[in-house]
Amino acid sequence: MSMIFFACVVRVRDGLPLSASTDFHFNQDFLECRKRLKVLSSILAQYPSRGTAKGRDLSIHFVSSGDIACMAICSSNYSTIMAFCFLEELQWEFAASYDTTSISLASRPYAFLEFDNVIQKVKCHFNCTSSSQTNANWEKIEEELKFQPPVQLKLEDTELMNGMTNGGHAGVHVEVVPTYRMQRVTPLGILSLVLNIMCGALNLIRGVHLAEYSFQEDHEGIGNVIAFLLPFLACVFQILTRQLMEKQPDCGV
Repeated sequence: MSMIFFACVVRVRDGLPLSASTDFHFNQDFLECRKRLKVLSSILAQYPSRGTAKGRDLSIHFVSSGDIACMAICSSNYSTIMAFCFLEELQWEFAASYDTTSISLASRPYAFLEFDNVIQKVKCHFNCTSSSQTNANWEKIEEELKFQPPVQLKLEDTELMNGMTNGGHAGVHVEVVPTYRMQRVTPLGILSLVLNIMCGALNLIRGVHLAEYSFQEDHEGIGNVIAFLLPFLACVFQILTRQLMEKQPDCGV
């Protein structure tokens, strides 16, 4: 069926979608075309003010002027002149509704989603108007397209565009993160570890016996208990520290 399926308004400098028609088509070709329209919208600044990306069943048309661009997905047999008449009227309506300052300051997608009401109204009008009917803008657009034809693209070309916009030709930076692996403990390290364990155990045993004696006699011997327990904790800390020092960074793959 010859008709306009979808339309949107985007900001030219970065492709930010400002408004769009809330049309839900679950046809796979349409969904794929929507993805390619999104890619194309991000690089509109590279193209002239009018362009068409032709596909077998669906085509994308766009018109840009100043800060904004209007884009539409139409059936491939829909009149090109009618499509550009539709986009020109859409662009005029949007420019009349929003000033350049609010457009440039928009920071979130679909900041002017309420404009969908206008898009639907204009889209419905053009879908119900045959090319044989008189259109106030028809002859003007026809002359302009003859004098300066729109740039012709293919929908398949957007696959390459997608790779370029995503940095497909850029070098990939890979950061090497050091990994750690355990190294064999040296004989000196083993000796130090054994002595630390023995000292820690001796201090723990002496501290326990002293605690039993102190608590039986009085409660003033708690300081002596702490004096023996602190060396024990110091030995444990030293053992753990030595184990961590034995880990060596390994930057190999």
